[in-house]
Amino acid sequence: MAKKHTPRFLAIVEAARSEIAECEAADLRAMTEDGQPLVVLDVRERHEFEAGHMEGAVHIGKGVIERDIEKHDFADDVRIVLYCGGGFRSAIAAKSLQDMGWSNVLSLWGGWRGIQAEGLPIWTP
Repeated sequence: MAKKHTPRFLAIVEAARSEIAECEAADLRAMTEDGQPLVVLDVRERHEFEAGHMEGAVHIGKGVIERDIEKHDFADDVRIVLYCGGGFRSAIAAKSLQDMGWSNVLSLWGGWRGIQAEGLPIWTP
C-alpha cells in the first residue's frame, strides 16, 4: 500500500518543487556519463542508505543536511543531485541547499525507486 502523505507535508514539498530544478533517473544516468563533476547525495535516513544506495552516493540525511553539507568540500557551483525514496524529502533538502548558496542543485523526482527502475549501479549489503 502506498504511503499517504499529509496535506501540510505535501504543501511544503510542492512549494519547494516550484523553486528548484528536478531531474529524472534517465537524466541522472546521462549526468553520470557526461564526464562533468557530479555529486550524488542520498538524503534518506541512515538505515535506508545502509539497506542499499546508488554507487558513489554520499549520505547526508535530510535532517542534518544544512548542518553537515559544509563538512564536505563541495564547490558552490558543483552539480549536486539529491535523492530520497521518491523525490519529496530531496526536494525540501534541495531548496535548503539552494537557499544556502549552492547554485547547481537538482532533486531526483522518483528517487531511489527511479534509480532502481532505471538500472543505475547500486550497492546493496
